[in-house]
Amino acid sequence: VGVSKYEDRELTLQFAAKDAKDFAAAATRQKGGLYRDVAVKLLIDENATRDEIMDGLEWLQRETTNKDVGVLFLAGHGVNDATGTYYYLPTNANTDRLKRTGVSFSDIKGTVSSLAGKTILFVDTCHSGNVMGKRRAAPDINAVVNELASAENGAVVFSSSTGRQYSLEDPAWGNGAFTKALVEGLNGRADYHGKGKITINMLDLYLSERVKELTKGRQTPTTTKPQTVPDFPVAVTGKF
Repeated sequence: VGVSKYEDRELTLQFAAKDAKDFAAAATRQKGGLYRDVAVKLLIDENATRDEIMDGLEWLQRETTNKDVGVLFLAGHGVNDATGTYYYLPTNANTDRLKRTGVSFSDIKGTVSSLAGKTILFVDTCHSGNVMGKRRAAPDINAVVNELASAENGAVVFSSSTGRQYSLEDPAWGNGAFTKALVEGLNGRADYHGKGKITINMLDLYLSERVKELTKGRQTPTTTKPQTVPDFPVAVTGKF
C-alpha cells in the first residue's frame, strides 16, 4: 500500500505510491527464484481507501498458508492520536476523525498476528516532515514495532525510522530513502557474500548502512525480529 495523493491536499507526498509499486516489482521478480509464485495486491493513491486496505488485509489473511511468507508493505503517512494509538492514513483519511478514517494499529496487528506462515512487515511511514509537523509530532513508531515483533505476534518488522524521526524522500533518490535502500537490497546489493541469497539479517545490515548514508545520518531504520524466529532467506540474486 502506498499513498502520495490524499484527499486532504496538505498531506501530499511525492514518492509513497511509487515506493509501493517499486517494492511490488522487486517482490514479483522473486517468482520462480526463492518462491514458486508471488501473489501481489497493490493499492496506491485513490485505490488505497480505508475500505480497500481493510479488504486487502483480509485477502492477505485468507491467502497465506503455513508454507508461505506473508508480506505487508505500507508507505505514506503514519500518525499517533491523542492517546498514542498509531494509524496509517489511507487516501481518504481525515486527521480529525482517525478512528473512522484511519487504519488503526489494532487492525494491522490483528492481521499480522493471524498469518499462518512467516510474516514480514515493512513500514515506510511518517514521511511527513513539514506537513504534520505543523500540527503534531512525528509518530513514535518504536512501541508499534516492538509489539508486532513480540513472540506471540511473531512478525519481522522493518521500520523506516527510529522513534520520532521523520522518514525522508527526495527527488534525487526517486523514492523514500528506506524504500530505495530496500529495493536495492532485494535486487542484490544486500548479498554481501556473493552467495546468491539475501537473509533477514543481511537485509537489515544493508538497510541500516544505506539509509544512514543516503540521509547523512538523519534517519535510522530499525529491524525487530522475534527471538523465536531464526534468520531466513527473503530473496535470491541469481536472476539479476
